[in-house]
Amino acid sequence: MHGFKLLALSSSVPLLASAQCPDYLDYSTQIHEPLSSGKYKLPYQRPSEECRTFKSQSLEDTITRMESVIKDPDLYRLFTNAYPNTLDTAVKWKGYAADNADEELTFLITGDINAMWLRDSSNQMQSYLPLLNASSDPNSIASLYRGVINLQARYILTSPYCNSFQPPIESNIGIANNTSASQDTVYPTYNNQSVFECKYELDSLAAFLEISSNYYSATGDLAFFGKFKWVQTVEAILKVAADMMTPTYGDDGAVLESPYSFTRLTTRATETLANDGLGNPTANGTGLIRSAFRPSDDSTIFQLFIPANMMLSTYLSSTAEIMSKLNSSNSASLATQMTGLSKSLQEAIESHGTTTHSTFGKIYAYEVDGFGGTTIMDDANIPSLLSAPFLGYPVDQETYDNTRALILSASNPYFMRGPVINAVGGPHQGPGMAWPMASIVRILTTDDDDEIKGQLREILGSTDGLGLIHESVNSFNASRWTRQWFSWANGLFGQMVLDLETRKPGILDTSFQ
Repeated sequence: MHGFKLLALSSSVPLLASAQCPDYLDYSTQIHEPLSSGKYKLPYQRPSEECRTFKSQSLEDTITRMESVIKDPDLYRLFTNAYPNTLDTAVKWKGYAADNADEELTFLITGDINAMWLRDSSNQMQSYLPLLNASSDPNSIASLYRGVINLQARYILTSPYCNSFQPPIESNIGIANNTSASQDTVYPTYNNQSVFECKYELDSLAAFLEISSNYYSATGDLAFFGKFKWVQTVEAILKVAADMMTPTYGDDGAVLESPYSFTRLTTRATETLANDGLGNPTANGTGLIRSAFRPSDDSTIFQLFIPANMMLSTYLSSTAEIMSKLNSSNSASLATQMTGLSKSLQEAIESHGTTTHSTFGKIYAYEVDGFGGTTIMDDANIPSLLSAPFLGYPVDQETYDNTRALILSASNPYFMRGPVINAVGGPHQGPGMAWPMASIVRILTTDDDDEIKGQLREILGSTDGLGLIHESVNSFNASRWTRQWFSWANGLFGQMVLDLETRKPGILDTSFQ
């Protein structure tokens, strides 16, 4: 099932009639007037007000306010379309747990797939961090955040190695059929009534800590974390982290039992793991945590995936502060454990997650195996090496600068170059397909005005006249693209524009005509 036609069980989300509200998957590929007055004549792509899946006055006020801040009419139209995309189209259901009338739940789809990814939903909500403040109102951004955190906790406690999940039973939304996963063989096993896909991605677990940290930093709502199952979920994450430090071989050379394995019947190498689901061998002693898949949902080549270890280290540190202030019987010891793991991961990244490149010098590797195997590249999906400062990881500046120079050059096998857009892509959509998400991250991680303006020009020119951020765009042909409805990337674009308003306001005075 696609689109945003839904049955709401909570007054927080309006009941939408399918006869009145078109499927946004189709709606978003059509031109809707009024067109912007700029060079690109971008259409207005927000659904009609009665068809929006969540209403926020602070969002509407922000869009109105930014009209006088963003001078370029095309840039303003793209912001108007993109920033509200998750609230307009992706709040599939909002309600309460069947066994606890106080436990808010938010089922948030990423776009054209009727399932909730841990990573995507955290990042979709992060877009609205500038609008987040403490509120008990069930129609608030804060309530949406709490609902996502609570539902993610349920998912992780049910299947901690899985990345994408079915609608909660309370929603009465039918489960989505994932034909790609129909012949997956996964250990630990899972129930497809609750799980959409079970690719173990370390960043998905880090994403739960990220959204928790963001909610707390914006609201100061400590009491929320002492309710429901947040502490137990952190315990589950710590157990997975410890278990996934298991190497391939024991000291005597015996093959150790892996806590996780995955095989899929597929023609794509990136959709399954080598060695009958174990993945390529990983050495002991690095202090890094394995990840079977990347945030693109593509399999890792070497399982010690550095960006996810960076992300987990960052958010273990910030959520340890929350844990330390709770009064549960084991919160103090858990906080100490979280802080210790955060520090040890940072030390491991700086010791084992770097390599020396013949041209660029010392750089962060994308993946390592502990045996000397190194993947030198970057992928558009967050977490990435490019996004490390955006995630809050305390990079070694020289190492990061060297890495950034490599990533944004032909030495990165997935840096796509061309007359339309020059940006990092990845194997998920393949050579030639640049991801505007990477252009947005590039803006978020630089202070160079010319670099920012150049990236904004390319983003504006790469929507194929449709006025939304695509998943990927062919670097030589703006009419070849994937996924018109990709709310994470759209929200991130809006978040980036708001960041520029604070950090580089003069750039929003620029004309891109």
